Amino acid sequence: MNITTYLSEQRILVEKAMNRYMLKADEPFTEHIDAMRYSLFAGGKRVRPILCLAAGAAIDQSPATHENLLPVSCALECIHTYSLIHDDLPAMDDDDLRRGKPTSHVLYGEAGAILAGDGLLTYAFDLLSDENNGTLRPESRLKIVNLIAKASGSLGMVGGQALDIANENKEFPFETLKTIHRNKTGALITCAVLAGAIGADATPVQLEKLKIYGDNIGLAFQIVDDLLNATATTEQLGKAAGSDAERGKATYPAYFGIDKTRDLAKEAVDRAIDALADFDSNAEPLRKLASYIYTRSN
Repeated sequence: MNITTYLSEQRILVEKAMNRYMLKADEPFTEHIDAMRYSLFAGGKRVRPILCLAAGAAIDQSPATHENLLPVSCALECIHTYSLIHDDLPAMDDDDLRRGKPTSHVLYGEAGAILAGDGLLTYAFDLLSDENNGTLRPESRLKIVNLIAKASGSLGMVGGQALDIANENKEFPFETLKTIHRNKTGALITCAVLAGAIGADATPVQLEKLKIYGDNIGLAFQIVDDLLNATATTEQLGKAAGSDAERGKATYPAYFGIDKTRDLAKEAVDRAIDALADFDSNAEPLRKLASYIYTRSN
């Protein structure tokens, strides 16, 4: 399979679903919903929703499973987008550019951006918990809601971001950096894989293997982010390059240098692919996605 074609096709499917499920701007909340939609539809690779759909398809390729996972995948993208809006705020990473476009607070003000992020986060759980969205079994829906809540909260993504900010311009052990990466980025990526698998009624053994896969591609994703921040241009990234060093963030290149960091990212990808050894060709998109995460340029 051609990963570029696959990603393009899946991105179109996800964005059609987001258009279907996302709130439409209407009085008296027009500006607030406009701000939510601005960041949600401002581009992006849609890696998390695509991983969710790919994991589901690795277990069960029926149209019903695919349809059930579309609102789940949209919810994951809502949560990811909310995190980017808040990360870009002046009180956090203070970025004026995201995906080559002005960040939310530049256009809507800090309060508007904060509320847009809040709106996307809470709307994600509206999507997940609405029993009219698909035919997921109630116990599967509850598991997915709980999984995503934990992955995006204080013991997951939010906690990782808090730890990241608290340790700027400080020396700290490598174990702390691993914890930051595992939570700030890895938790929601692993969660996307497992949510898709749960929605497709994966067995406990399949879930265990997919967790190993998710943990390792999540690690690889953040390591590559560290690399790109240190080596790519602002034009390539669509956001400020070199910002990690400017803010005194500890990163894999800071600990290991560029070449060793590339090796560590490749090792994580190899472990992820190895975890899929017992899966058939239906898991080929997951294998290709792992390799793509290593070779991407933004």
